[in-house]
Amino acid sequence: MPNPPGEPATDPVRWGILSTARIARQRVVPAMLKSPSTRVTAVASRSLDNARNFAAAFDIPKAYGSYQELIDDPEIDAIYNALPNHLHVETTLAAAARGKHVLCEKPIGLDLTDALRLKAVPAGILVGEAFMIRHHPQWQEVQKLLAAGRIGTIRAVQTFFAFLNVDPANIRNRPETGGGAILDIGCYAIASARLIFGAEPLRVLALIDRDPTMHTDRTTSILADFGGGRQFSATLSTQAFRYQRVGIVGSEGRIEMETPFSAPTDEKSRILLDLHGPGQPAETITFPPVDQYALQAEAFSRAVRGTGPWLYGLDDALANMAVLDALFRSERSGTWEKPQRLAAATGP
Repeated sequence: MPNPPGEPATDPVRWGILSTARIARQRVVPAMLKSPSTRVTAVASRSLDNARNFAAAFDIPKAYGSYQELIDDPEIDAIYNALPNHLHVETTLAAAARGKHVLCEKPIGLDLTDALRLKAVPAGILVGEAFMIRHHPQWQEVQKLLAAGRIGTIRAVQTFFAFLNVDPANIRNRPETGGGAILDIGCYAIASARLIFGAEPLRVLALIDRDPTMHTDRTTSILADFGGGRQFSATLSTQAFRYQRVGIVGSEGRIEMETPFSAPTDEKSRILLDLHGPGQPAETITFPPVDQYALQAEAFSRAVRGTGPWLYGLDDALANMAVLDALFRSERSGTWEKPQRLAAATGP
């Protein structure tokens, strides 16, 4: 596993997992087991049987039949919050009140009003939004290429992110729990655009098509103005062929990312650096298989123990939420909307 900034924690962080959801079972917990600074100590579900089955599958010592029992466990240092979107803020606040650091699944809340409640998190408690892509070497290499001016001045970023899910019982297709394309995958598109430009968008515009039965935003196209002529566009869909790409075009070249968000753990990832234009070969930069969830867990655990930095705290999560909020306002108004500018949050 590549080495995140800092040093491994000599005293591994004891983690509790809120929810036995698929993201926890298939991605998060298997990844945490690879992290030297992490110990998965407990898991909680609304069903004790589900928690016990989950715990048995991963040799987790403790299983709880309620979320509060895990939150109250004095032997837990940090919590991975894998609950549905509408429960993120209330359970994160409950965990923070009991002295637990929280790495929360994206998006950090249902909307900005909901997310702003996290400003009440006590000082000294680390709260992070789980954008695992930021820890993948391919995104770190892109940042280095941009900082070095390899493609000149960034002019435009184009993103496509789609998958097919038409099951009305699926949590991601239920608007009351925060389903839909913008909150589920649009948050990645916005977070990565902010990362690429190193700035916040000045205004955004959204064209949203909603499923007539489920009422979720199933296909959304976005325009964002980052100032100085820098433009971002994206199309997101929860009802289209599975596909993803990020293209970054500068004054002197372009970068293309083939699997920007769901990089495989068992195959190489690659990005293309094109400095010559059509008809000329682009340089291929490859990366060995890595587990970006494991890298994220290790980085957060190091930050909890003070042996490494955590670069994306609550301020960043709230800023991302402000852009998502503006997109929904744009749907209602039919015009450009400005994301709310936020004062710095308290705490880390």
